[in-house]
Formats: sequence, structure tokens, C-alpha cells
Amino acid sequence: MSVGLTERAIDVTRVTAWMKERLPEIEPPLRFTRVGEGQSNLTFRVDDAASRSLVLRRPPLGEILASAHDMAREHRILSALAPAGARVPRPLAICEDLEVTGTPFYVMEHVDGLIPTRVEAAKRLSSEARATAALELVTTLTELQALDVDAIGLGSFKRPESLISRQLRRWTRQWHASKTRELPEIEMLAELLVERMPEERETVLHHGDYRVDNAVLSEHGEIRAVLDWELCTVGDPLADVGMMVAYWEELGSAARLPDALFREPVTELPGFPSGAELAEAYSRVSGRSLSDLGFWIAFAYWKIAIIVEGVYRRWLNDPGNGSNAGTLHPAVARLAGLARESFERDWETEQSEVR
Repeated sequence: MSVGLTERAIDVTRVTAWMKERLPEIEPPLRFTRVGEGQSNLTFRVDDAASRSLVLRRPPLGEILASAHDMAREHRILSALAPAGARVPRPLAICEDLEVTGTPFYVMEHVDGLIPTRVEAAKRLSSEARATAALELVTTLTELQALDVDAIGLGSFKRPESLISRQLRRWTRQWHASKTRELPEIEMLAELLVERMPEERETVLHHGDYRVDNAVLSEHGEIRAVLDWELCTVGDPLADVGMMVAYWEELGSAARLPDALFREPVTELPGFPSGAELAEAYSRVSGRSLSDLGFWIAFAYWKIAIIVEGVYRRWLNDPGNGSNAGTLHPAVARLAGLARESFERDWETEQSEVR
């Protein structure tokens, strides 16, 4: 009989003992259930005998790239954000002892609510609640960007170089470490991004993977928590806006693309705005110009393309990491094409048209 992902990822006996020692209120036996549709870190809901629920996060199975999937860093970020009033799950304990289950992991509170990864889930929201969720996505981002990173203990994330300089270097390295074939357009885009690099005017908290399906929503569309802080750093505020809009449009196109990153076109449901309207709402709420947004959306698509290639590489090494990673591989070239097109899109003009 084959061993399932949960059995391979979690040593139930040792993890239960470890959790009971640090969180004495829990009541074994514990049930571990894989949740979420992410293709990177593995997330498990942990239910105890008294119907309490927690969440455990650990890296993917198999070989991973150096500096990636750092559980201690993600735990540290949540530990800084939660006391500052950010909408994040409260971290509870971290384990860096590899004897427990073979890898570092951490445990955080379970935030009850809806994560709109599928149309069926998003349809539980009314049209008005979907509109609220879109505005909440923007408002929550501006709240996060308003945090003083020095005051909350993340000042060490600042670097002399701009965010885009660091990110271009990092993701170029990731591409060379994870690529499974030659794709010249990725290299050409890296050069184009360097040539068109905007000046960094502000340094704010940067989530790095900011999108609606990384948020837990109430039935009325309010955001209760933002998840998945693995890629967090600091830098230009439009970096997260570019990622938010790129993923929003990808979510909406799921039904039309055989290699779509998402299985269903969630953001096409009535009540959800267009990507341009989402960007305009951010500009209105934050007071920031969108003059460089085309660059940041291009960067987002390029970065997502590299992430997908890494997901595919991990799937080749261990298919247990993602059930549909094989079908995503063609999306890498398509995303690179979208990055190139984004340089030519005038978001300032679209913002005026939306108004």
C-alpha cells in the first residue's frame, strides 16, 4: 500500500508529543489534514479530540533550494505582525529540531472563514460581499504598508539596494537553479526589467505573494487574515500591487486557458471588479500613482513564471508535492509572454477610464 502525503510529511507520534508539550491545552489524538491548494509549503489543519483546530506549516517534500521555504523566518514575520494588529494568524510555536519530523515547522492559530480558491466557495459570498472582499484586499494591503517595519522588529529586512535589484538577482538565481529546459524569453525579460527598473520612492512591508486566495474572508467579505508570508521583505509598495493584479487577472481567466494556474475563474463572478478597477481602488485608497504599475505587473508575471517552473521541478523530484503541477508547466512560457505585454499596457490611462 502506498504511503500518502500526510504520512510522509508528518510523523504523527512525534509531532503530537511535541505539540502537547508546548501547547498543553490540546487533547490528543490529533488529526492532520492537508488543506489549501498551494504548490509550495505544505499546510495542515490539526484537529484535536476536543474539536480545537490549529494549523501546521512545513516545507515541501524532497530537495529544496537554499534559503527557500524558511519556516523560522515565516514564524518570525508572523510574530512581528500579530502584536502590531496586522490581520494575520497568531503564531503559537516553532520546531527547528529535525528529529521531530525531518524538517522545521511551525504551528499557528486556525482562522475560520472562507478562502476563495474555487467558484463554489466564492459563490457563498453575495455579489455585495465580493465587492467588499475586493476593497478589503486593497484596504488591508494599505494597512500593511503603513506599518513601521523598524518599530515592529523587521527593520533588518531593509537593504542598501532597492527591492527590485534584490528581487531580480534572487529570481534569476532561482531560475537557473530550478529550470528544466532553456527558455530564452525568461533571460530576455530579466534584461528588460533591469533596463526599465524604476526608482524606489518608498520602502514598505512587502508580502511577496499578495492575492485574494491568500486571504481568509468572513461571510460578508471582510478579510480576517492574510496567509503565506514566506516571500515577505520590504520595498516599493507597487510591487505587491503588481502581484495582486497579475494574480487577479489570472484567476479570472482560468476557464479560458488549458494551462491556467487556477482551476476555476473565481474573479469573474458578479461583484468582483476587473483588474484595472482593483488597481484604481488601490490608487484611490493609498493616494499613490500607478505610473510604474506596468513594470511591476511585468515583474510579477516573470516572477510567477519562475515560481511555476520551481513547482514543476519539485513535482518531478517528488509528485507528492502537487497533484496538478505537471499540467502547469506550459504556463511558464505563457506567463513570460504576459510579462512582455505588460510593459506596453498604460495603467494610468486605464485608471482614468475606470473613473
